[in-house]
Amino acid sequence: MKNVFFIYIFLFTFAVEAQIKHNVAKGETVYQIAKKYQVTPFDIYRLNPDAKNGVQENTTLLIPKAGSNTSGITHKVAPKETLFGIAKKYNVSVSDIEKWNKDTLQEGLKIGQEIYVSKPSVSSKPNIQKEIKPEVKTLDVVKEEKVKTTISTFSHTVVAQETKYGIATKYGLSVEELEKLNPQIAEGLKVGEILKIKTTQEKKVTIVGKGQYEVQPKETLFSLSKKLNISQEDLLDLNPELKNGLKEGMVLNVPSRKMARDTVFSAKPKVDLLQTIDKNEQKELVLFLPFSMDKIENDSLKSKTEHLKTNKFLNLTLDFYAGALKAVDSAKVLGLPVNVKIYDVESSKYTSNIASIIAKNDFSNVDAVIGPFQSSHVESAAQLLSKYNIPVISPLSKEKGLALPNLYYAIPSEEKLKANLFAYFKQKEGNVVAIISTKKNTSRDYLTANYPEAKHAIFNDKGALDMVHFKAQLVKGKPNFVILEIEKSGTILSITNTLKNLQKEYDIQLVVFEVYDALNFEEIPIKNLTALKMMYPSVSKVIETPEEFIFAAAFKKDNNIAPNAAAVKGFDITFDTILRICQEEGFVNSVSKYKTEYVGNSFDYSNENGANNNNGCYLLYYDNDLTIKKAQ
Repeated sequence: MKNVFFIYIFLFTFAVEAQIKHNVAKGETVYQIAKKYQVTPFDIYRLNPDAKNGVQENTTLLIPKAGSNTSGITHKVAPKETLFGIAKKYNVSVSDIEKWNKDTLQEGLKIGQEIYVSKPSVSSKPNIQKEIKPEVKTLDVVKEEKVKTTISTFSHTVVAQETKYGIATKYGLSVEELEKLNPQIAEGLKVGEILKIKTTQEKKVTIVGKGQYEVQPKETLFSLSKKLNISQEDLLDLNPELKNGLKEGMVLNVPSRKMARDTVFSAKPKVDLLQTIDKNEQKELVLFLPFSMDKIENDSLKSKTEHLKTNKFLNLTLDFYAGALKAVDSAKVLGLPVNVKIYDVESSKYTSNIASIIAKNDFSNVDAVIGPFQSSHVESAAQLLSKYNIPVISPLSKEKGLALPNLYYAIPSEEKLKANLFAYFKQKEGNVVAIISTKKNTSRDYLTANYPEAKHAIFNDKGALDMVHFKAQLVKGKPNFVILEIEKSGTILSITNTLKNLQKEYDIQLVVFEVYDALNFEEIPIKNLTALKMMYPSVSKVIETPEEFIFAAAFKKDNNIAPNAAAVKGFDITFDTILRICQEEGFVNSVSKYKTEYVGNSFDYSNENGANNNNGCYLLYYDNDLTIKKAQ
């Protein structure tokens, strides 16, 4: 008992010694005090919760000693460094750095400046403990299922000629459910009446197998979720202690293979936003487009015509811009109250003038921003505009970027495309056989981890497909989806000829993750691909409706060329953004409730691991009439 008491006294003394008492002087702020002691304001708030509401003269604050248990660190600004670069280095946001250094950054970032940022918590274990690691035991394999239910409640104002059936269908409800929520409409609807709408979304989470992982120095929840390919939410579910913070050396439970999430019911309807436009308030839309006109004007070696011939990125910009202009023209014809501003942004790999443009212009009344194109620059724009809560739409980047609350990725990820394909296999109760080259290990590993039901064909010693083994993997009476990932055109030709012959006995459809170059080689007849109805996931669809053909014709009339994929994206993304900011509820609420579809693209945003991603994608296939059609 005496020893226990001694230990308690020792720990108490250590805790007291790790703190400093500070008497607040007249006019002092938390930021100034934090800077003085080389800690962050959050370190002070942790020990003095009331300080969040401001500090008064002669108040005594407890300040943690720098380096004892604080998260503050001094960073000296190097040449060419930006706030965005520093934020990324320490895995914090630009707005956080601006808050921590409110006085220092009043005149902007300067070389040699010392600013304070938060640093990841680092274990203070002695080196000897790092050398002797505890044994990590493997957990027994388990299967656990959880159902998570999300309920959203909002209102709907009845407009002329609306019916109960139409409103119920719009929100994924039955008429009975709508009447139960709004008993007053039993005898009929009244124009202007405000209805209560409640939607439910359920997700079934299945965890199969568990392993363990030891946290390494400087790792964060965000970096771990990307490294282990699981969401932060799932990590917290498996490791409740993470709510108290992530520390080096912690041993975490992780799934031995990826968690599978199946949407049981989604009440997110596809709607025509033109029917619910609010024209009462002027809206502001900004486009950040990388024309880089200054560089073109100052390039004495190349003419503008030469730039147009050789600069692919400039051509991409001009195509997107042409589509966006068509969307703006359409909005004018419809009488939508939208003012559009376009800024020419510098957009090289490492530099951008985004920060300068935002600093020199008033964005306080902007309703949405589209662009820039590159992932790092659009992230920077979103961080800088977060103080205004402006939605920033990333129009073309396919990269996985920062999970920022006001950043929306308009292009579905590669993972989402493949997940859509796998869901189709299950829906059709298909037999999946993969013919994957030995050089395509990444595709093989991805398929094994995410669709373990798939069978894998093998090759003989000469590198040819083992036909006896492959034929034994096919199943009669079921659709056989044959995934092909082969880089040699000669091998593709041989395999597609074989699959065509096998169609006499089996129901076979060819599947690829993407239409790669080898498939377009002149030696491979298009009739092979159409006979096998080659299917692939895509972020966009083909033009098929009369309205879409009208758009294509109008675009060609204005530009003397048919719209390509970039032009269609420019129209769809810009028009969708305009319609959403012109809803009474605004852009953010609109994307949380409604799916939309235009000429070539669909927009079905959801928040996944903190990132706002578009799930609107398609499955397309080559048909016998030499057209491309939707499989679903």
